[in-house]
Amino acid sequence: MEKHQVVSSKDWIEARRELLIKEKEFTRLREQLSQQRRDLPWEAVDKKYVFEGPAGKQTLAELFDGRSQLIVYHFMFDPSWEKGCPHCSFWADSVERNIIHLNHRDVTMVAISHAPFRKLDAYRKAMGWTFKWLSSYDSDFNYDYHVSFKPEEVARGEIHHNYRQRKASMSEVAGISVFFRDSSGEIFHTYSCYERGLDMMNAAYQYLDLVPKGRDEVGQANPQFWVRRHNEYDR
Repeated sequence: MEKHQVVSSKDWIEARRELLIKEKEFTRLREQLSQQRRDLPWEAVDKKYVFEGPAGKQTLAELFDGRSQLIVYHFMFDPSWEKGCPHCSFWADSVERNIIHLNHRDVTMVAISHAPFRKLDAYRKAMGWTFKWLSSYDSDFNYDYHVSFKPEEVARGEIHHNYRQRKASMSEVAGISVFFRDSSGEIFHTYSCYERGLDMMNAAYQYLDLVPKGRDEVGQANPQFWVRRHNEYDR
């Protein structure tokens, strides 16, 4: 950082204008990709999923809360854990204050995890979050959307994740899935993403990408080595 190039104001403006051209090109490409994402074919959701949440038992249809679009954040929380994943907790901080805005664009957003509801609710309260969080403990939902894996898969060291078979022994992964409910009540799965596909939903990372040091994670065995739950950082 100490040897970074320093130039005159005139040269800085010129360099910034050159980068702006590339940024605008990236923005246009991103808009095209977003449209292609919306143009993906849908698959009908025929299985009847039931979740446990603050209102008791609810079906997938009921989670839409009267809206036509539903976003599910697949929060990593194995039934054997006492706390949720710290990395998903990092993402959840970006979710917390956005839901009210999504609601006004015909979108409901919830978190769903594999752990029992009592654990989810206790952790949510400890973290100070207010978003709706439900348990899929008694359903196949997490397995069907490839964010939880059965003991035999974990033991075998091979899971189906991010649209491919991969060597891994994780019991849980993070993801986001999107659903649409039409006027007749039929539900469709329209999109799911995993791994780096979640990056754009993390506001902190988007800000870090603007600063000189960036994310400052290069060369680390675990890129998110620094991430803590927001109540665990040294203050």
